[in-house]
Amino acid sequence: MNLIKRLSLLASLCAMLCFTLAARAQVKPSALFSDHMVLQSGTLVPIWGTATPGEKVAVTLNGQTRSATADAEGKWIVSLYNLKSGGPFEMTIAGDGAGDAPIVVKDVLVGEVWLGSGQSNMQFNVSAKGHPPYGLINEDKEIAAANYPQLRMFTAKNATAYDPQSDVVGTWQVCTPQTVPDWSAVGYLFGRDLNQALKLPVGIVLSAFGASTAEAWIPRDALAADPLLKPMLDKLDAREIYFKAHPNATTDADAPPSPQTINARPGRPGPLRDPAHDQHQPTVLYNAMINPIIPYAIRGAIWYQGESVVGGPQGVMLYGHVMDTLVTQWRRLWHEGDFPFYVVQLPGQANVSNNPLIREQQAKILSLPNTGMAVVLDTGEIHNVHPKNKEPLGEDLSKIALANVYGRKIEFSGPVYASSKVESSAIRVKFTHAAGLKSKDGSPLKWFQIAGADQKFVDADAKIVGDSVVVSSPQVSAPLAVRYAWDNFPDTANLYNGAGLQAAPFRTDDWDAMPPIATQFTGK
Repeated sequence: MNLIKRLSLLASLCAMLCFTLAARAQVKPSALFSDHMVLQSGTLVPIWGTATPGEKVAVTLNGQTRSATADAEGKWIVSLYNLKSGGPFEMTIAGDGAGDAPIVVKDVLVGEVWLGSGQSNMQFNVSAKGHPPYGLINEDKEIAAANYPQLRMFTAKNATAYDPQSDVVGTWQVCTPQTVPDWSAVGYLFGRDLNQALKLPVGIVLSAFGASTAEAWIPRDALAADPLLKPMLDKLDAREIYFKAHPNATTDADAPPSPQTINARPGRPGPLRDPAHDQHQPTVLYNAMINPIIPYAIRGAIWYQGESVVGGPQGVMLYGHVMDTLVTQWRRLWHEGDFPFYVVQLPGQANVSNNPLIREQQAKILSLPNTGMAVVLDTGEIHNVHPKNKEPLGEDLSKIALANVYGRKIEFSGPVYASSKVESSAIRVKFTHAAGLKSKDGSPLKWFQIAGADQKFVDADAKIVGDSVVVSSPQVSAPLAVRYAWDNFPDTANLYNGAGLQAAPFRTDDWDAMPPIATQFTGK
């Protein structure tokens, strides 16, 4: 064979080799499975990623090895079983293809994993530096003390998508004074309290997006099957079709575009925005920020959302149903049963989005099994939708978890309305979680109101009698209904129990489908 033929053959062999290597997909786990991660103890722990179709992938952790074969799309998933808390460990992920070097994931802990989600008050960073207007009121003290090597957080990068995605962008970080400033304050405080109480590793998977609506976090099939929610999806689809057909369209203050377009705000001319990239639209955050992390093994979820709800009175009244759907669907898709789901009720704030009807809708989640609600009326700031006093939120959420998941014998809820009864010219209101019922500051109870048949509420006198509060007013001789803390900013509401936990707002009537946002009483 002459030299030219030899060189030609060599070139052909090289080309074939390069093609073979290029066609072969390197084994790649999801971004969730990376250095410093925390895996859930005592349950099925799925590990997944991509590889060459048909390739066998083995995952080894602390002496346990499981394997799976990548399907026709190159996807693989294995499950580890009943991991015991501890670490640090190394996880090895290896394919059986020639030339594939094993992936070694270092500093892996096994313990308790919780998902944190919602909108800006869940995203709210520990430090204001680089994150205005966020930052805890005592951020310097918190940051200096944040040396908890068994506490880690994975923060998913904000993303939206019209179709379900398969991976998420983010990294695990160990809790140190250097890393914690960028962390979610609520996630950090909740995780810190659990870590210190349980003396176990704790991981927080943080997937939140500021100003997002709850329906943005719900999968398409659930919305499509629900007559109350399907119109949201239909509107999104119409907007997406319009946007794709008119990619260069712009808004114009003098000639607003079709209602089918998205972000067409009169007075704000500019290019139309793809509705798939608007966190107010249904499904788009589920697709980009929840679907990629299912089925990462978790113990439960914490949620802080409410300022962004579907518009108008009907939308507000729909909020409870939207949240019911969200919780039910997440539980269905995670295949972990009715895992704990704990929410933060909105604090007081003079904003139409913090009105008492929304808090009432938020409280409806308690009708679902294994749910809880942190009541934080007294953490609000009158003109700030991002109040900085987040410490009580973390404490209250961790108490709910410690009592209901980890078996601690502690009170985890403030007084909750149970029943009412008219007694002559007064109404007796009974509560659960009422041991040691008291006024927080020792002064007369505030923010109780009473009304008769005319449905006009007036400020009332309220006295604690055992596990009840007896409410009356000389202005109402034949009372029918009581309300408590029924205002946007009931800043001095002071009914608490002996554990120092505050009562949730309530009303005994259902007279108003959408009560006036601005109440007429003084809140004495």
